[in-house]
Amino acid sequence: MDQDSQKIVLVTGASRGLGAALAEALGAQGHHIIAVARTTGALEELDDRIRARGGAAATLAPMDVNEAEAMMQLAGAIAERWGGLDLWIHTAIYAAPLSPAGHVDAKDWTKSFATNATATQNLIGLMEPLLRARKGVAVIPDDPRAGQRFFGGYGASKAAQMALVESWKGESEKLGPRVLTPQPAPMPTAIRARFFPGEDRAPLSPCADEAAKILALIDG
Repeated sequence: MDQDSQKIVLVTGASRGLGAALAEALGAQGHHIIAVARTTGALEELDDRIRARGGAAATLAPMDVNEAEAMMQLAGAIAERWGGLDLWIHTAIYAAPLSPAGHVDAKDWTKSFATNATATQNLIGLMEPLLRARKGVAVIPDDPRAGQRFFGGYGASKAAQMALVESWKGESEKLGPRVLTPQPAPMPTAIRARFFPGEDRAPLSPCADEAAKILALIDG
């Protein structure tokens, strides 16, 4: 792929699950991946998979999306090196353990909203100008759990995240970026295993399959 057609892709939450599947698929297509996650080893394994499929080495950023200063530095580095982003995929999420609504641990409640809502709001502010600079696309997948039994912490914080993102989507209709909020089918991820231990995972949709569906939406 020539340099002019290569896309600059930021994946926040790239170490595993859907984020990793999307990063791997896009990297294999020849696009440059900036992979953000807290786990260095998992990012290195992602980079190995991308290169094994013929892609170029990814830019690995072992960072926590909750660290506002680190995210600001990341955005500045992207602006300086590439001038913007073609695609931002945000799959970083905190999944609080299932619990009755009145018994959600205070630390889990705080971390759920910090990661799922506050960090997303901060990232939108940082990534919006980078995406507009290259007429880019933002992808923030939904997982609607609001109102489901025992999903109080996760469901409430995810609903808050998506309310914010839907507002951003409406505000961006004229100036951009294009904002997509797909709802992937249930996948055999580590988060789902925490929610549903002992579940038969055979009927679940592979992350790679759901990644392919999202890529088709982006190209559509």
